[in-house]
Amino acid sequence: MSKSILALDLGTNTGYAAGRLHETSVNAITGTAEFKTDRFTGGGMQFLRFIRWLDELHGVLEFTEVVFEEVRAHKGTIAAQVYGGFLAKLTSWCEEKDIPYEGVPVATIKKYATGKGNAGKQEVIDAVVSWGYTPTDDNEADAIALLHHAIAER
Repeated sequence: MSKSILALDLGTNTGYAAGRLHETSVNAITGTAEFKTDRFTGGGMQFLRFIRWLDELHGVLEFTEVVFEEVRAHKGTIAAQVYGGFLAKLTSWCEEKDIPYEGVPVATIKKYATGKGNAGKQEVIDAVVSWGYTPTDDNEADAIALLHHAIAER
């Protein structure tokens, strides 16, 4: 079985890209998954839905490795807490399944995609579009760029 990688841009709107290298091209499945809460659900429900989603995705795509966008600074406290929750759930899920995982700094992903480590969201989207993708938002674009970076590094 060849290695298949799942790339994640973690958050309430999680971008994902899963695929493997086929000769000289990347065959990927991409999208976004929303884990919002509302006033009728408890704060932990988004993380439980995230774990169920990972289980379902793994059942379909059978990825053997996970890479995620490693955010080292957040603009707000809530964003940092939510990211930390998703990161904790992801890493514990990977440990339980014996799936290797790795964080890749945001600037590394941006530099790979655009040539600039401080590129804006639109520049990353434009780069991914130039590779033949049609991301729905910056989360999906970041995951696609991360997947391509991870495959290139391997």
